[in-house]
Amino acid sequence: MPAHTELDPAIELLDRALGYTRGILAELERSDPALSRRTPCSEWDLGQLLAHMEDALDAFAEGAGGAVSLEPRIPVAARSEALRQKACALLGAWATERPEQIRIGDQVAPAAFVVAAAALEITVHGWDVAQALGQTTGHAAPIPEALAASLLPVADALIAPHDRGSLFEPMLEVAGDGSAEEHQLAYLGRHRSIPPASFQVERGTGPPLAS
Repeated sequence: MPAHTELDPAIELLDRALGYTRGILAELERSDPALSRRTPCSEWDLGQLLAHMEDALDAFAEGAGGAVSLEPRIPVAARSEALRQKACALLGAWATERPEQIRIGDQVAPAAFVVAAAALEITVHGWDVAQALGQTTGHAAPIPEALAASLLPVADALIAPHDRGSLFEPMLEVAGDGSAEEHQLAYLGRHRSIPPASFQVERGTGPPLAS
């Protein structure tokens, strides 16, 4: 068993993120929805979002070996069962491989930062899937408050101002006394009271805003 390191808190955060999203993926398998459903991710329908999630899970698992290739890893058609299996396997990958630094293309990042970023991506896209399934109306499948609070500093460290409008949606306003989940979603350009049908999916208008 690896000795305790500064990477452990990030792995614990990843464990909580995976626990939340695995439950939503299980519901996805049971309901078998149309992949053309809208999601909170601009320009991405449910099928495209799932393909992105599977690609991201592969990348984060690959990072446990010390490097991540930027080449796409999967076809456009995502498989919900494979997606859930990969989510289950991701934590195991980091339990056995513990690099201190990860090479991503021509850049190097601390492993703890990459694992925390994985937790953020997995949590928020899990919420996106729940929205597309019609589960989330402000009460169903909420992001647990403790998890959302832990992810707020991750989002703050991860998103630079110049990322808004290209990689990330503009930040939304939220009341100061809002929940940690509301603040987390608003920081990433999402609002839990907006129903899935109000999100627009448009093709050919530029790069997707999915994170």
